[in-house]
Amino acid sequence: MTRHCKSGKDVTIGFIHKTYDLAVATRQTINSLYFYTYLMTSIQSFLGVCLFFFSISINAQNASSEMFTSSNKGKFFASWGGNRASFTKSDINFRGPGYDFTLDNVKAADKPKGWHIDYINPGRMTIPQTNAKIGYFISDNYTIAIGLDHMKYVMNQDQIVNMNGNINLPSDEAGSIFNGAYNNYPQELTEDFLMFEHTDGLNYIYAEFSRFDDVSSIFNITNTDIFQVNLTEGVGAGLLYPRTNTTLLSKKRYDEFHIAGYGLSLSAGLQLNFFKYFFVRGDLKGGYINMNDVRTTQNSADKASHTFFYFERVISFGGIFRI
Repeated sequence: MTRHCKSGKDVTIGFIHKTYDLAVATRQTINSLYFYTYLMTSIQSFLGVCLFFFSISINAQNASSEMFTSSNKGKFFASWGGNRASFTKSDINFRGPGYDFTLDNVKAADKPKGWHIDYINPGRMTIPQTNAKIGYFISDNYTIAIGLDHMKYVMNQDQIVNMNGNINLPSDEAGSIFNGAYNNYPQELTEDFLMFEHTDGLNYIYAEFSRFDDVSSIFNITNTDIFQVNLTEGVGAGLLYPRTNTTLLSKKRYDEFHIAGYGLSLSAGLQLNFFKYFFVRGDLKGGYINMNDVRTTQNSADKASHTFFYFERVISFGGIFRI
């Protein structure tokens, strides 16, 4: 039997091949570990981004789930509507060069237009009796607002009232036919003696402080973003800025805007909100008016003054919003 022995060269070559195979295997293992690490890092990054956007989505859903009507603070509102008004009798004093007299318990009424396109016609909005208001919620339950009540006050023509005072006009004036001293004299208010009206109009410009209360729960209303019922109460004060149309003792007619006095008011109402942003409101409003500086003729020395109470019924439409 013949034995063959490997030479030193063959052993060296074998060792080199094994070492190379081991290096290749080690490198493949390292590459696999690197790829695994890269893959896990990528997966972690992707999951982190997903969780971030998911949390934003959840927060947005929570924010949107809070109803618009659940809080009022910071909201603005505006409205436009119409009114009917009633007035108490008033004692009207007229004074000027050559006359100073008072008419007792004078009756007056408003001048309604009824349901008419003029309420929304920009060129004719002051012809009907209208109401405008804009306000802001300083808290969930309290508001401040400014408004205009455009009422109309028309003295009932041809009524008979007691007259006290005197008239002593120059004989060349047409009104001198009424010269005389009067003591509870039953005077008929004919057109040649007096026409007196605040028809453009009895403008009450006021500031108001009000309270709002959501009473929807009484009617088992849960989604107040669809429909909401509110009670309102308010107190206001402001100026009277009428355009008084007057013909007195056959003098030239005067019909211009003029600050004539002040007013105070109280109101209570019911406001129905629809679809978050829209509402219809009904108000009962009463107050006191003191007009101590009413212009009656072209001569600024001719004045009238009277005080009275009024009762107003208002229907208005409006919107409520945040800025």
